[in-house]
Amino acid sequence: MKHLKRFLIFGDNRIFHVFNTKISCKILDFIMPRITELGGLIFSGIMPLVLIVLNIGKSRPLGFELLASLSFSQVFVQILKRTMSRERPYNILENIKTFDIVLKDYSFPSGHTTASFSMATIFSFYLPQFMFIFIALATLVGISRIYLAVHYPSDVIVGVILGVSSAFVTHSYIVNNMFKASII
Repeated sequence: MKHLKRFLIFGDNRIFHVFNTKISCKILDFIMPRITELGGLIFSGIMPLVLIVLNIGKSRPLGFELLASLSFSQVFVQILKRTMSRERPYNILENIKTFDIVLKDYSFPSGHTTASFSMATIFSFYLPQFMFIFIALATLVGISRIYLAVHYPSDVIVGVILGVSSAFVTHSYIVNNMFKASII
C-alpha cells in the first residue's frame, strides 16, 4: 500500500508539472484564468437561476436539475475537502508557475471540475447534440485548475467522477419521480 501511495503521488506530481510548467505559454496564461470561471461559483450559481427565470421551453426543468445536481455534488466536495485536508499544490510544490490565486480551503477534490462536469452532463441530457462541446469545456475547466496550480490531477479526476455521478443520480431521480407523478 505504501508503494502504491508513493507511485500515485509521483504520477500526480509528474502530470501536474506537464500541465503547469511544460505547456505554459502567454496564450494559456491569458485563457486559463477565464476558462476556470466556467466551474466557479458565480457562473454555476447564476446559470441555473437564469434558466429557471427564463422559463423558455425546457429551460425551467433544466435549471432546477442543474441546481439540484450542483447542490448534491458540492455537499460531497465539501465533505471530502474537510476529511482529506490536502494542501494545494502552490503551497507544497517548488519551481511551479503560480497565478497569485489564494484559496483558504483544501485541494481534494476540485469543486470547479465537479461543478463543470455536473453542468456538462445535465446539459448533455437536454441537448445531446452539443454533448461534445459541453464535455470539452468541462475538461478545459479541469485542465485549467491544474495549469493554475490550485489542484493536482487526482483532485480533478475525482471532481469529474463526482460531477458526472451526481448528474446521473439527480437526473435519474428527477426523471423517475416525474414519471411516477404523471402516472398518478
